[in-house]
Amino acid sequence: AMDGAPPPPSPSGLSAYVAVSQLLGLTLLGTTGAWLGRYRGGVAWHSPLQFNAHPLCMVLGMVFLQGDALLVYRVFRHEAKRSTKALHALLHGLALVIALVGIIAVFESHRAKGIPDMYSLHSWCGMATFVLYLLQVRGGKPLAPLAGKRLCSTCDIPVSQQWFLGCGFFLFPGASFSLRGWYKPQHVFFGITLFILSITSCFLGITEMLLFNISDSYSHFVPEGILANTLGVLLVAFGLVVGYVLTREEWKRPPLAEELALSMDFKTLTEGESPGGGS
Repeated sequence: AMDGAPPPPSPSGLSAYVAVSQLLGLTLLGTTGAWLGRYRGGVAWHSPLQFNAHPLCMVLGMVFLQGDALLVYRVFRHEAKRSTKALHALLHGLALVIALVGIIAVFESHRAKGIPDMYSLHSWCGMATFVLYLLQVRGGKPLAPLAGKRLCSTCDIPVSQQWFLGCGFFLFPGASFSLRGWYKPQHVFFGITLFILSITSCFLGITEMLLFNISDSYSHFVPEGILANTLGVLLVAFGLVVGYVLTREEWKRPPLAEELALSMDFKTLTEGESPGGGS
């Protein structure tokens, strides 16, 4: 396309699905707030209501913001990729900070009330999800300095920190072309997997809260139980819509012409050749 020409329109249906995902996400947050405010007394930090900050923060951070971080490359299809990467990393970082606040809230609340920690399936799955959000499973030898070395896509390279390595490889174009090519599928796979695990952990948390608080009346379709179940349905719907957008091949972000040229230059340089083909 000529310089100054308007960007091509988004693929048919993409904008509608993204809009539905945001509507579902906002409804998800509103439903969580309504449940905590109407039936659990609201949210306050240094009080018996401190625990309620936990579900609110986890839904906001590990579900809504994480889902939006995954959608960044579908929404901003024609913007500079470096700016898109920065927004992707920013949303993930914000999700981590908010989720950390939620984790602190539940541990402090348990300590104040004398409740033991980390005994339920929800706590195991939730903590594992949060830790894996920072660190992927390591394998192989420690990551060695890479400057000036030729790397092969089949090298035994460990999978290290999901967020920090993702930022390092994709925010900084000087990273090895072959290493970035190897890491990208791992980054995408673990990103979607952790999003699914986050939603699953929320399911377990909702069920746990209901059984602790209204176990005697839950089976009688009381309003709190219906509202909490609705929250679970919204989690499923949000996850399905985000997952559908991410897995549509034709909705992936197309590389811009300058990005293709830059990638070829970096590939040539990291393979030890000059751009002109000399030694």
